[in-house]
Amino acid sequence: MSRNALVIGSGIAGMASAIRLRSKGWSVDVYEANEGPGGKLTQFSSAGYRFDAGPSLFTLPHLLKEVLSCAGESFSDAFRYEKMDEACRYFWSDGTRLTAWSNPADFAQEVEDKLGEPKQKVLDYLKECADLNDHTEDVFLRNSLHKLSTYLHPDILSMVKSLPKLHLGKSLHELNAKRFHSQKLIQFFDRFATYNGSDPYRTPGVMQVIPHLEHNVGTFFPKGGMYGITESLHRAAEKSGVQFHFSQPAEEIVVERKRVQGIRVNGRFVPADLVVTNADVHSTYRNLMPLQKAPQKILAQERSSSALIFYWGVKKEFPELGLHNIFFSEDYEEEFRAIFKERTVGAAPTIYVNVSSKFNPADAPKGCESWFVMINVPGDHGQDWTAITDRLRQYIIDRLSAELKCPLEELIEVEELLDPPTIQKRTSSFRGSLYGSGSNDIWSALLRHPNFHRRIENLYFAGGSAHPGGGIPLCMLSAEITAELIEKDHPLD
Repeated sequence: MSRNALVIGSGIAGMASAIRLRSKGWSVDVYEANEGPGGKLTQFSSAGYRFDAGPSLFTLPHLLKEVLSCAGESFSDAFRYEKMDEACRYFWSDGTRLTAWSNPADFAQEVEDKLGEPKQKVLDYLKECADLNDHTEDVFLRNSLHKLSTYLHPDILSMVKSLPKLHLGKSLHELNAKRFHSQKLIQFFDRFATYNGSDPYRTPGVMQVIPHLEHNVGTFFPKGGMYGITESLHRAAEKSGVQFHFSQPAEEIVVERKRVQGIRVNGRFVPADLVVTNADVHSTYRNLMPLQKAPQKILAQERSSSALIFYWGVKKEFPELGLHNIFFSEDYEEEFRAIFKERTVGAAPTIYVNVSSKFNPADAPKGCESWFVMINVPGDHGQDWTAITDRLRQYIIDRLSAELKCPLEELIEVEELLDPPTIQKRTSSFRGSLYGSGSNDIWSALLRHPNFHRRIENLYFAGGSAHPGGGIPLCMLSAEITAELIEKDHPLD
């Protein structure tokens, strides 16, 4: 007998959860507050320019393949992408430039040539990153950390034996500073803490695993841009029979006698056998279940960083820029102290520039480029974002004009803005954080919300604020964990 599941939110984890549940025989409806799918991963166009509004980095495409295969989709037909020859281009204010080639040997040689760090030390470091991934992925990223069965996993003994290699007692920066003498290379590897919105001077050394994704596995670019990920998931979900209800925000998760009964939408009760919330955990408790007891320790956790993003249509092409570009700050420690301690933005922070038109020329008119310009900022605590935005806009223009030896201001013919308050408004992410809670201590992973509710039956959680964390790959893994928990709890006849 078919049973029905309701999914709140059509972000990556919401759509992946819907596809996986549908493949297991559930009738699935997705309720989304916005006009279309994607959560943070949406797109928009203006005056001939197209912009991916959200995440700009695509790694681990096999995780998307796994989800699409659940819908019976041929990956090569449903989604096309290409592997990048280079991961990113890096710029320092003293004129140093570094290309992070996708091939580890080429990258290590580039580091030796440009930064003076022996290439073998780089290769050894990347091998450690790969080994760390092998020891932790199955246990920590593909299973619930809140179920006893995880700790009976066959790989748990191997993982326990490898605990010293997890570097839980050191920060990522301490680990990198001990390994390399080049301050620029230390800053380079410290940067990977930002991939989950954390501070490299506080996040544990186990985050050394993150460079593995980019430098051992590689970076990729979807044909048509990052929104292609959203489109492929939405298309596969609909094809498999998932029903989407856009512009219909959930108003309440209805609970009776510690059991989910359904949700309320536009004042109408929609019954369900189970509910998966892809909404931010904080929003789920405060807005959708205000009368239910909330996990205060989890909700009180420090949030990840947010972002200030300028979407610029630039009427010039810059051959010195690649798809991904980083313009490093001179004082990295001050940059993160400002974000996480002072809840502001330093005077001269790091700038990230994504130029999607490099690989998708349709994103900009001929001879022009589509820029996604981002600075890591704190979440919204009531700061004067108008003043902060004005200051940072001028800083970015001055810095990039100097680096590129071109007056940038006069080249910007399209401009849109995304700031933390807007991120919170559009995605329900508390304080506009990009990755839910931060990962600035060794307990962050354990304190993320479980993929199930401990006291309310038939309520599940998937997405960046639940286990295992934020970012496209982890959101897809979150959906996998959630679907497997549901399958164990509710086997279909």
